[in-house]
Amino acid sequence: MFEGPDSFRFVAAAFAASDDCIKVIAIDGSLQFMTEGGQRIMEVDDFSAIKGCYWPDFWQGIGNKDAIAAIDEARAGRAARFTGYANTAKGNERYWDVKVSPIFNEQGAVESILSISRDITALKAFEDEQILLRNELAHRIKNILALVQAVASQTLKDDADMATAKPTFLSRLGALSRGHEILINAQHSSTQMSMLADAVVQDHGTDRVAVDGPEINLSAKCALALTLAFHELATNALKYGALSRETGRVSLTWTISSETGEPMLHLTWRETGGPEVSAPSHKGFGSRMIEKALSSYLGGTSCIDYRKDGLVFSISAPVVNLTEN
Repeated sequence: MFEGPDSFRFVAAAFAASDDCIKVIAIDGSLQFMTEGGQRIMEVDDFSAIKGCYWPDFWQGIGNKDAIAAIDEARAGRAARFTGYANTAKGNERYWDVKVSPIFNEQGAVESILSISRDITALKAFEDEQILLRNELAHRIKNILALVQAVASQTLKDDADMATAKPTFLSRLGALSRGHEILINAQHSSTQMSMLADAVVQDHGTDRVAVDGPEINLSAKCALALTLAFHELATNALKYGALSRETGRVSLTWTISSETGEPMLHLTWRETGGPEVSAPSHKGFGSRMIEKALSSYLGGTSCIDYRKDGLVFSISAPVVNLTEN
């Protein structure tokens, strides 16, 4: 290896090129030295302005306590390590991985302290994002399972005809699956109303459903609930309603108003041109889910009007409820 002046130049060059902030701290915790590379990473233009400052004061929150504890460990001749937030000299927040070690003199006593800090802000941000994604995934799965449980308990009743109940149940699960696929393709925790509405048209292979309304971001919970509701409405329209005849049409529209000071969604599914409609003698799962469960999920009110000239479903809900999980 290098010796003499060459050795000094090599060490100086290594310190300058390093992406670690290397410092020497006095026994009393005051900052005494920082490498050229460390000053660059810490955005220090004039080291003399911070020389002598109490080093733990650079750290925020629990990081300050960890820095003090690390200094105490080094004074006792032991190494320590911690992570925490500390701002650069220009006030930019960074997250650091810090190693603190004692520096011994020839007699074996601790004469100063070495601190090496590495900027791991990007890694910390990635870890925080992964935690957020895991929590979102767990929350979404919980919502899906709750919907599946509701669908299963209502569709597969003890007295249900399995020949009818089984395909109905699978069809409803398929609708939830397609709704979830839309959420995944959106690549975030919300999707848009128009995407769900367009999916209904494509899923049932008809060009007789007119969709119109402004863009509204929906939470995963509301998106899945609306997907199931649209599926029930479309299935009913194909079997018994407007879409069971070539002359039938469906209009799916929604608007946003602020008449009460709070933005409100007003959504309407209107059928025309189909067979004459009459109210059913009893309400099945689809009707109950649309009227009660959906309004509960969206925190609003809903109604199914069995008009002779065509079924009309409407719902009103605060827009803020549609975006909250």
